[in-house]
Amino acid sequence: MTTREQILDLKQRIGTSIIGQDAVIERLLIALLTNGNVLMEGLPGLAKTRAIKTLAKHIESKFSRIQFTPDLLPADVTGSEIYFEEGGKGQFK
Repeated sequence: MTTREQILDLKQRIGTSIIGQDAVIERLLIALLTNGNVLMEGLPGLAKTRAIKTLAKHIESKFSRIQFTPDLLPADVTGSEIYFEEGGKGQFK
């Protein structure tokens, strides 16, 4: 099975769980193939979480979800490095 066939098969398998969201599925696959990121926004009930869970299941990957709130900062998601100076030598941890 070629890479193209594998991707089309994955798209079809996700499409059986997520009806009518072909553009979303395509964008998720593009992000996956290009090592990109996806920010899913939309009204409740539009299968955002289900789409990602389904993709993760079919590629045998880990799934995690972040609930955004007005006070959430980028560092809360990505973490941050702190500079420590010990014995005249500085180090980021």
